[in-house]
Amino acid sequence: MSVNKIRTTHVGSLPRTPELLDANTRRANGELGDEQFLEILQGAVDQVVQRQVDLGIDIINEGEYGHITSGAIDYGAWWNYSFTRLGGLTMTDEDRWASQEVARSTPGNIKLTSFPDRRDRALFDEAYSDPDSGIFAGRAKVGNPKFTGPITYIGQDEVEADVKLLRGAMDKSGATDAFVAALSPGSAARLKNEHYSTDDEVVWACADAMAQEYKAITDAGFTVQLDAPDLAESWDQINPEPSLDDYRDWLRTRVDAINHAVKGLPRELTRLHICWGSWHGPHATDVPFGDIAEEILRAEVGGFSFEGASPRHAHEWRVWQDHKLPEGAVIYPGVISHSTNAIEHPRLVADRIIQFAEVVGPENVVASTDCGLGGRLNQQIAWAKLESLVEGARIATEELF
Repeated sequence: MSVNKIRTTHVGSLPRTPELLDANTRRANGELGDEQFLEILQGAVDQVVQRQVDLGIDIINEGEYGHITSGAIDYGAWWNYSFTRLGGLTMTDEDRWASQEVARSTPGNIKLTSFPDRRDRALFDEAYSDPDSGIFAGRAKVGNPKFTGPITYIGQDEVEADVKLLRGAMDKSGATDAFVAALSPGSAARLKNEHYSTDDEVVWACADAMAQEYKAITDAGFTVQLDAPDLAESWDQINPEPSLDDYRDWLRTRVDAINHAVKGLPRELTRLHICWGSWHGPHATDVPFGDIAEEILRAEVGGFSFEGASPRHAHEWRVWQDHKLPEGAVIYPGVISHSTNAIEHPRLVADRIIQFAEVVGPENVVASTDCGLGGRLNQQIAWAKLESLVEGARIATEELF
């Protein structure tokens, strides 16, 4: 909570520097050793942390720079990074955005279908098929693994490197508050399963595995942000459209798994991020936030991060008029969007912040972004948006406090 200002943060991914992207490519090609790469990576993390501090962001991170791995340098890195941190996987050359394998759900039995079979994509097939529409701009084709054995956590060294990189950069910049993003159990479970008997078993196994990453982050003194777009985005990936009761039942398992995975962690060092997907599509079939808010708010976390600026969800600040924020929790509403190149005016940002503050109290609002900006926006535009975020929060602070 804040008693004298609207604090600012973002969702995680920030634009990678050309030097870092080049170094990652050279490492993947065997032209750069791990030690040399880590030196370049630390320099890049130092820069991105310092830039956030200079800009006035209150709760910073390492830009998710530590999540880049071979083939995962675009905005798919938020998910693909887990492929090297979970045991029990076998890599394939199947790109999930191109997969034609479909699944049909029945009442009481939800199955996620392929990405090309999404209902939004079918509704706007002409736009999705147009290479100049901008829907899939900058997306790299990346192979995906499948579950072929017991899911374990093998990313101890990698998460240790994440927190070490961030701590080193904070010590140099003077930053005092930071978070690290990590995949939620339900998001980690969205791979083809050839080992477990049920999808629920996969979710619970991912919860046990990812809990180790969450603990490593909070043990280092950082807030862990659980990236859980599966909670909202999956609605569009179910054919035919399910009943709300069935979908809420499906969500219940995933929220229960989150609660299991964060049990014993300091609640104030946990926050949950939900969104309706990163691609720049119409999103006409998104599930309304109000229809799932009750299930989302069962998550035993210290904060809730969600879209509040996109053209499809900006009106949903009203959800908080009907749903009480859990005691001790804060909200991280997105007040700038990752889905448009237009830079939000600081006055608009302030107005959005004030809307939320008037409903839940200004002390319970941390101004944020709808989703990660890295890979989705040109770096010049992304940083200009963050500058507008900080200025908008300053204006809102003057008017609210």
